[in-house]
Amino acid sequence: MKIDDKASISLKKIICISIILIFLLSAGVMAGNVQVRNVKIVLSSGYEMDILTTKTSVKDILEENHIVLLEDEKVTPKASEEISDNNTITISKDSEEVIDEEEAETQENSSEVTAEELLESYSKIVEKIVVKKEKIPYETITRDVSTGKGKKQDSVIQKGENGIKQVTYKVKYQNGKEIERTKISSKVIKKPVDKIVEVRTKQITTRGSGAISATGTKAQYQAYAKSRCQAYGWSNYDFDCLVSLWNKESGWNPNAHNSYSGAHGIAQALPASKMSSHGSDYMTNYKTQIDWGLSYIKSRYGTPANAWSHSCSTGWY
Repeated sequence: MKIDDKASISLKKIICISIILIFLLSAGVMAGNVQVRNVKIVLSSGYEMDILTTKTSVKDILEENHIVLLEDEKVTPKASEEISDNNTITISKDSEEVIDEEEAETQENSSEVTAEELLESYSKIVEKIVVKKEKIPYETITRDVSTGKGKKQDSVIQKGENGIKQVTYKVKYQNGKEIERTKISSKVIKKPVDKIVEVRTKQITTRGSGAISATGTKAQYQAYAKSRCQAYGWSNYDFDCLVSLWNKESGWNPNAHNSYSGAHGIAQALPASKMSSHGSDYMTNYKTQIDWGLSYIKSRYGTPANAWSHSCSTGWY
């Protein structure tokens, strides 16, 4: 073979390879310019199908997926139009009105909510810390200390007082109106004082009852009591309060006896046997009665003035 023939064959090969490369590059450019879309097709039955397509015409997409419109059906967008940005094709019965979902929601909300309500919903909510003092109600405690079958009477031995607590709330306001209240803390400032009521047998005091009676005069009893008050370090005012207290209880009669409760003597010890701590002759010896009575006042009230004050407010001591 001649050299010219070999050169001619090589030239032909180069031309063929070049043509093939040009074809492949053109095809690649064309393929790169084609956009693949994910399109939703909603049929009139409500069935939805998602497809991939390079078509942009509604008519071409339907034909590509073998979908034929019936006489009573219509398509949105129209078959002659290009697919819209939402990549959705909706087929519906001709009598139905196709409304975009966002538009339908907007219409529904606008029909239910007025402009005034809408503005009010965006009004600023203000939070405040509110501190209030609130009452703590006291309780009433009733004790039945009655004896025998005599008439009963209620005696208030302790007055009730309400307590006070400080409560802190977090309160939310909108348009000046309270819309929410949350309790944060509570602190007791003053504890309530219970009201105490005792049901007691009504006392009927008799003087001079019993076969054995104490002897002496009221002046003697009070003179002895005054000397004992001085021994306790109490003042003349305390002694005056003692005179008033035992005038009320027994009239300073060592033989005074309550037949219902059993209280006995000048100090009206209940039961009378309490006075035995100061002598076995407590039923007839006024000194034993006075000594016990003063020791009782000292241990419970501190002074006769305090005992008399308590008796005035409660009816007993």
